[in-house]
Amino acid sequence: MNKKDYKLIKQPGELAQAVEVLRRAEFIGFDTETTGLDPHTSKLRLMQFAASSGGEAGEQAAYVIDCFSLTREQLRPVLELLAAARPVKVAHNAKFDVEFVMRHYGVRLGAVYDTMLASQLISAGNEDDRHSLEAAARRYLGWQLDKGAQMSDWSGDLTEYQLEYAALDAIAVLALREKLVPLLAEMGLERAAQLEFDCVMAIAAMELAGIYLDASCWRAQVGHVKAAHEKVAAELQKQLGSGAPQMSLFESGAQINLDSPAQVREALARMGIKVDDTRERRLQRLAHQYPVIELLLEYRHLSKSLGSYGEGMLDYINQVTGRIHANFRQIGTPTGRMTCSSPSLQQVPHAVEYRSCFRAPRGRKLVVADYSQIELRILADFAGDEALQQAFTSGADLHRATASQMLGIPLEEVTAQQREYAKRLNYGIIYGMGADGLAGMLEIPVEEAGRLIDRYFAAYAGVARWLRDASEAAVREGRSRTASGRLWVYRFDVNDHQQLGALKRVGRNTPIQGTSSDILKRAIRLTDDALMNRDAQIINSIHDELVVECDEASAGETARIVSGTMVAAGKEFISRVPVVVEAVISDAWVKK
Repeated sequence: MNKKDYKLIKQPGELAQAVEVLRRAEFIGFDTETTGLDPHTSKLRLMQFAASSGGEAGEQAAYVIDCFSLTREQLRPVLELLAAARPVKVAHNAKFDVEFVMRHYGVRLGAVYDTMLASQLISAGNEDDRHSLEAAARRYLGWQLDKGAQMSDWSGDLTEYQLEYAALDAIAVLALREKLVPLLAEMGLERAAQLEFDCVMAIAAMELAGIYLDASCWRAQVGHVKAAHEKVAAELQKQLGSGAPQMSLFESGAQINLDSPAQVREALARMGIKVDDTRERRLQRLAHQYPVIELLLEYRHLSKSLGSYGEGMLDYINQVTGRIHANFRQIGTPTGRMTCSSPSLQQVPHAVEYRSCFRAPRGRKLVVADYSQIELRILADFAGDEALQQAFTSGADLHRATASQMLGIPLEEVTAQQREYAKRLNYGIIYGMGADGLAGMLEIPVEEAGRLIDRYFAAYAGVARWLRDASEAAVREGRSRTASGRLWVYRFDVNDHQQLGALKRVGRNTPIQGTSSDILKRAIRLTDDALMNRDAQIINSIHDELVVECDEASAGETARIVSGTMVAAGKEFISRVPVVVEAVISDAWVKK
């Protein structure tokens, strides 16, 4: 790119000419420069566009629009261009640019092609790949982008260096798309890519809306946890320090560092409890034998709660909106699951005491909707297991029906304990849980756990066959796919038995968990579309759940819409078992 191969636009007439050129293109590169990272407190300074000029050798026209020099009315032609379904706007990490345009101009982009999401899909789970524009341009184009201006001051007079930098990013994403399109097709990722692109606008709107956290309620909850933590710590010190030597003449007992595995291990040994390590999984197996270990696990649970969900959560409340605007990473895992940070709303404890602090403001309600046993329904559909499918289509309690199938007894004779065993198996079997894991979970002998698993697979022979085939295919082909075609290419040592064992477990789970991700993302798009002209907005999403905030008067209708769109999304991927969504209307993020 030559240094003058862009046009800086600061006048309405120049903007009209640029829009006319851009409107004729099928795809246009799009990028923004902002005065900060938060759309609620920062301003949108530049919008950059690039399009093929129609000349030879892939020549492109680039435009840098100075939003500080033009009023909203003067920007109307380019805002209409953004809102139109064509041309498709090509951007890298489009969610960021979308949020600024939505926040400052109230415009949603009509269609996007996100080169960062495309790059992530093509990498197929390779954690060594990076997906910034700089990294993707270097990997696919051989370009060395100068990102020195990225964190510069965009609020004042702009230098030629800054303007060139801005223009080149718009040109780069357009060139990058040309390289990624054939790769997506070659790898069979076109449907997965479109699924991701279709979600960008809805996820941006979800982040922008944010969720309301009642600060006083949260402080009270943190106070209760602190008091419980101090009480448990004192009792634990008393028990673990009972056999330790005096630290000084003035201390009633020795104090140990409860967060030190070595000191805890030594203290337990003094009590006659020898453990190789103090990791949670190991301690859980001993908790029913030794009350002090049960107390230690409770202490760690409370410590984790205070560390992750203490008063620091309140720091995430935006001072402009009074709400929390978490960052959702759209492809957070190779299975397509979203992850969340700043803060991680997905990890907020399920306890009512925590979630009841996330509330609907006065005059509004929350619709909390989630899929019922979606991963098991996917398994039943994929495996073609008639017994498991019948358990779903009959409308009977799945876990009771499973126990009945396993044990060969009538439904009405299934005990609560037998139902619990079946429930643990239903969920654990997807993740490759073996006899050891089931034994530890149910606190039963390994031999008995093994017999339960044998009975489970005898009852659901189709499931056993599908899981075996999925494991073998993962090893044989070194990859797995979801229903949308999303791909995870495994990188493993065929001579490492431990890696092979892990691969077999992942190979069973990836198609199921990944298809669940596909379904939720489709649901996000369909739900967002259905709520577009209503006083309702998705404000949170966790794996198989959507939380929608709406006007109190329309809560019933909103719940019906959300349930309907989620079911419709599931039916696009599951055909042989019913898709069920449970939706409740609540004052808080709780299902009651």
